[in-house]
Amino acid sequence: MSHRTVCALTIAGSDSGGGAGIQADLKTFAAHHVHGLSALAALTAQHTRGVTAVHVPPAEFLRAQIDACFDDFRIGAVKLGMLATADIIHAVADALEAHRPAAVVLDPVMVATSGAKLLADDALQALRERLLPLATVLTPNIPEAELLLGHAIPDDEAAEAALVELLALDARAVLLKGGHLPGTGAMVDRFDDGHVLLEFEHPRLDIEGHGTGCTLASAIAANLCRGQALPEACANATDYVAGALANAYRPGKGKAAVLDHLWWLAKGRPQAP
Repeated sequence: MSHRTVCALTIAGSDSGGGAGIQADLKTFAAHHVHGLSALAALTAQHTRGVTAVHVPPAEFLRAQIDACFDDFRIGAVKLGMLATADIIHAVADALEAHRPAAVVLDPVMVATSGAKLLADDALQALRERLLPLATVLTPNIPEAELLLGHAIPDDEAAEAALVELLALDARAVLLKGGHLPGTGAMVDRFDDGHVLLEFEHPRLDIEGHGTGCTLASAIAANLCRGQALPEACANATDYVAGALANAYRPGKGKAAVLDHLWWLAKGRPQAP
């Protein structure tokens, strides 16, 4: 075969419990009929009740993984997840500047669903300065956006203002997830690229989902690999996560539910590109 399939690369942390991180990313890529590549930036000892240990491989080894992927594969999009230290962030930024992928989806993973901190203090500024300017789209939840901006986002009005502030940090586009905002009505994710402002509404579910942020960012990356424009890629990704969360299951002893990444394959979509 002379044609090389377009691939998606995830640079993130491994979740030994299989619900988030690299494991969720690869499941999402597969569900979208996109070949998945991975470069492990961190390893976690993790289950549905929390994170018990984190190991960060040497930055040189992470760079070797990234270079190996770009050397052999046609990469349509890169998804960035857990990058625990400033050294790791600088290594990833250096690699992205060298390889210049067509699209970068930045999920600024800082705190696990369990509350465990996943980003070192000195890494936050490195993320702002090195990765934000390289990102095609930034996908923070409310707590992550609050850390990036340095102030609280208590309601919908503040969330709308936060989009403008996040774009001012050199983000080219932002998909601000609304699941942490208070309320009983629909859950609203907000997209802004400085030109197009969109809201994606889905029912608010009483489910403690594990890996929702990872899955959303990797679904956007997969959709970009499939040739979708960014607003469409984000809209379809939010639909995918809403369905995967509605069909979530609980494999562990904790309350956290793991998303069903294959839920829509039973409905006959998406078709292979």
